[in-house]
Amino acid sequence: MGTVVVNAVGEQCPIPVVKATRALREMTEPGLLEVHVDNEIAVQNLTRMASGHKLATKSEKLGEKEFVVTMEVTEPTGEAPLEEPPLSCAPDARGSLVVAVDSAAMGRGSDELGKALMKGFLFAVSQLPQLPETMLFYNGGAHLTCRGSDSLEDLRSLEAQGVEVLTCGTCLNHYGLAEELAVGSVTNMYSIVEKLAGAGKVIKP
Repeated sequence: MGTVVVNAVGEQCPIPVVKATRALREMTEPGLLEVHVDNEIAVQNLTRMASGHKLATKSEKLGEKEFVVTMEVTEPTGEAPLEEPPLSCAPDARGSLVVAVDSAAMGRGSDELGKALMKGFLFAVSQLPQLPETMLFYNGGAHLTCRGSDSLEDLRSLEAQGVEVLTCGTCLNHYGLAEELAVGSVTNMYSIVEKLAGAGKVIKP
């Protein structure tokens, strides 16, 4: 499986989507389409485009203005099924929602089931038509943003689309995870309270 790389860094919407669509047309065998961009809105629009073509996709923030969106093409479709995207840009998909996660498992009862439910919950958040503005992880939830978490791919995709992913520094230290953070950044309780107080709506799984 080969990889086709599209460089759309410095390009404004809708050019990244146009370039990606043309590259999809030109793929004659299964492979990966990797699109490099420099802003969250481009990531959001590319993710919507991939979803529209039913392509498995993931996105990741590599640096301050460095993002990559990867689409898995299992069956090249050729010219006909893909239409040129309209020359318009979707607005920022982030709303005023804050998601606050205080445990690595969702609900009470079976921890094994709770972890599976939490993984499903975070994936569902990544598929919302309007993404949260911020996701807060504290207490046991700090494990979810660290190496070894089953949800890292979904959280990295959310971060690449502009969602702020924050983990409590005191909690990381308590669990010995200070060097294990793999997505987002460290925050403190004062900032957590500010985010919760200023949220339009808060969801706690």
